[in-house]
Amino acid sequence: MKNILYLFISLLVFACSDRPEKGVKQPNILWISHEDLGPIYGAYGDEYANTPILDQLAEKSIKFTQVFSNAPICAPARSTLITGMYASSLGTQHLRSEIPVPAPMKILPEVMREAGYYTSNNVKTDYNFSHEGRWDESSKEAHWRNRPEGKPFFSVFNFMITHEGPTNALRPTDTSVLENFHDPQKAILPPHLPDSPKMSEIWAHMYDFLSVFDRQVGDLLGKLEEDGLLEETIIFVFSDHGHGLPGHKRWLDNAGLQVPFLLHVPEKYNHLVAHIASPESDRLASFVDFAPTTLALAGVPVPEMMEGINFLAKEKRKYVFGYRDRADDVYEVSRSVYDGRYLYIRHFMPHLPYYQNALIFNKGGSYAEINRLREAGDLPEATMKMFTPKPVEILYDLETDPLEQHNLANNPEFINKIAELANELDQWMIQNRDTGLLSEGIMMQQAKENKTSVYEISRGYPEADFSAILKTAKMVGKINKPSAILPYLLSEVAAVRFWALVSLSAYKGDIGEVVPNILPLLSDKAPAVAIKAAEILIKHEDNDAAYKLMGEMLLLDDEVQVLQAAISVRQLGIQAKPLIPLITEEVLPKYSGDIWGRYKNWSYPMFIGMALDQAQINCGIKVPVRK
Repeated sequence: MKNILYLFISLLVFACSDRPEKGVKQPNILWISHEDLGPIYGAYGDEYANTPILDQLAEKSIKFTQVFSNAPICAPARSTLITGMYASSLGTQHLRSEIPVPAPMKILPEVMREAGYYTSNNVKTDYNFSHEGRWDESSKEAHWRNRPEGKPFFSVFNFMITHEGPTNALRPTDTSVLENFHDPQKAILPPHLPDSPKMSEIWAHMYDFLSVFDRQVGDLLGKLEEDGLLEETIIFVFSDHGHGLPGHKRWLDNAGLQVPFLLHVPEKYNHLVAHIASPESDRLASFVDFAPTTLALAGVPVPEMMEGINFLAKEKRKYVFGYRDRADDVYEVSRSVYDGRYLYIRHFMPHLPYYQNALIFNKGGSYAEINRLREAGDLPEATMKMFTPKPVEILYDLETDPLEQHNLANNPEFINKIAELANELDQWMIQNRDTGLLSEGIMMQQAKENKTSVYEISRGYPEADFSAILKTAKMVGKINKPSAILPYLLSEVAAVRFWALVSLSAYKGDIGEVVPNILPLLSDKAPAVAIKAAEILIKHEDNDAAYKLMGEMLLLDDEVQVLQAAISVRQLGIQAKPLIPLITEEVLPKYSGDIWGRYKNWSYPMFIGMALDQAQINCGIKVPVRK
């Protein structure tokens, strides 16, 4: 602790230089990230938090109050951070996928290396594409101390202690370094979480982990001080997305997207932020901007492919955008736009509840507590909403409703604001060729067939075709009769056919009149379309041809398409029973391994296994899955 105290004595208040000093060398840049926590440091006004080191650092830094992850889950968020590109542009928005990216693309550490920086990453690399060869060093031992003498460094340290896993596990050993713990009885829970003793205990435990992280930051800053580098290093401190609890992580709300962000700039580099208000700034920024901003601070040109901006520049961002797609085996397509006050969310699969029937929502900790209270009939209304279909559109006024309890989408007073934000979102999705509109199965099929990247596939779509896909996707939850989708089933664009079928999935009435039009799609050249058609036909009439097609899809060698089929099978509920022998005897053995005692690896095989394990459970079969 002596080193830490000395550190903060040595930290100086910002000077006010507005032009570069002659002979000042490139700064070192250090990213310190932690997982699964929103802006709850003491410095952000949270009286429950115990974060003395972060709070002292905040006093000598710029505290940003309007910074957001672009995704409410780790891998797409990290993909966005490290590339300076929207994951939805690259196709890297689906959790732990293996996406082919364009060969010319250089991610942040590669650009920094070319500019003379030593780049190190300790240790997480969940980018949804290969990180091999992109860092000087990426390992548990990676450190700026391993660089050649005289080189500036760009170093990333990812602390995982605050992740949802430890938070929900409630293991005393995880917080054994602490002397003081947060009192669960003093925990103030948000309205979407049940105010039970167990949930309060988990909430308090989450804050305990924040205190552990606070110490880790102190240790790392102490090493900078020991090396005489504190006044040579610009420091970013941030989280990868919101809390690792229901209603936060995986949720495309402010609670899932807003993050803390402290920017410490030593005195000699103050000219780089001279026009930024300190000690607190409400400028809008998101993760897509972190790479361009880091390059600007280093004096390095920003590659043309990067879609973010330098958020420290004089021109301010007007909107930030968010995306939620597949997480584990839970498929979603949701998009958001925020203007600094109003958050607009569009759910393209509103018929699927937040809390889907999936293993990920049957884990221990907070999920187990919610499920227990639900079975007992003791869940508050705000929590029960997680189990019901989602609104197609949501509008929150975060100035008057920071806890996001009042959807204004149907309030006529806000019709102009909704139109403004919906139009901004549409234009952004079209301009950036949002690959979520293609579906994971279609984009990967086309990339594989054309031996190119998903990014290049989406950029190859004419604007008219992409606009047609978006138009069809926006029909989901809004059609008045099933026949409305018939013209779209005949489209030459696979994604249009796919979204027309999703509209039928969401339709609450009888679809018998269009069943003859669905049957030909069982032989569609796009597996994603054929799978969705089979799912609908099984749900409607236990169609034998549909069962046969679904079985064939489960046996493909293409893991992406198998996952799409496995998700559909899970969603069949008890109607999946005729497929169970095939699943247990032929499919699951291909994807089995030691992960959680069941799965081959952490990517597609795991999610295939999770979906098919839940399918078995739905059919009354006991499966020894990890809780």
